[in-house]
Amino acid sequence: MGSRSDTAARHALITGGRGFTGAYVRSTLEEAGYTVTGTLIGSVGPSERTLDITSLDQCREAIDAIRPAVVVHLAAVSFVGHDDALEMYRVNVLGTLNLLQACADVGHSPRKILIASSANVYGNAAGVIDESVPPAPVSHYAASKVAMEHLVRTWFDRLPIVMVRPFNYTGRGQSDLFLVPKIISHFMTRKPYIELGNLDVARDFSDVRRVAQIYRALLESDVAGETVNVCSERPYTLEQIVQMAREASGHDLEVRVNPAFVRQNEVKKLVGSAAKLRSLVPDAPIIDFDSTIKWMVTAPK
Repeated sequence: MGSRSDTAARHALITGGRGFTGAYVRSTLEEAGYTVTGTLIGSVGPSERTLDITSLDQCREAIDAIRPAVVVHLAAVSFVGHDDALEMYRVNVLGTLNLLQACADVGHSPRKILIASSANVYGNAAGVIDESVPPAPVSHYAASKVAMEHLVRTWFDRLPIVMVRPFNYTGRGQSDLFLVPKIISHFMTRKPYIELGNLDVARDFSDVRRVAQIYRALLESDVAGETVNVCSERPYTLEQIVQMAREASGHDLEVRVNPAFVRQNEVKKLVGSAAKLRSLVPDAPIIDFDSTIKWMVTAPK
């Protein structure tokens, strides 16, 4: 009986468990002794479960069957350029609310629920952005996350929830639809040139392994009813990242600016304040972004 309750006390449910972030969070939690069940749409493997979060019935069944100690909600339409706006709102807003409603409906309150929002909610805010900066979304993706955040806050008095606003992060295994993996791929495959948008666009970048460790620390902390930036406070332009990849790979290529890749509503500079994060997770690891780029460039082919 004791071992069964011990196992239940360390059971984590990760929605979007096979996604880029989910894979690292799973690994981090398993290394810490958690039993992890990941959910996804489609065929599943060991320690996985099929779950369409837009179905309240499926959410109820999953929460009731697993009764997880902690939930990490990562499932989302997460590519800003995704062309189906309705799907973004259905998954990102209604899907999130279904999970919370399911917990209430089956009478299960996890020890902690971590919900991933996005720093995109800040839009074109200038300077170093802390959590008090009002959201000003400039895309359907960001707007869906703002709507989700407002509605999740109505659950703060019923469930122990922490929402995270991760700024950009990257690492091995991220889709080439995203900028840093696209740049790395061009260098690793020795392409003669790469087409990019505005090279002066600056982003606050972190390593996905650091993000996973922070998520674990927040799950195990006393924090609830809070929204927290997850960021490095270090902005890098695309030009700087290209130079890091050039040095790490030993390959040179031509950079061509393609006007088609310059978004009209492009956020020029997005840098987060990690002051609140530091106060909640003082021992968060620091991974230099140059090391992240080298790690990605040396990934096995």
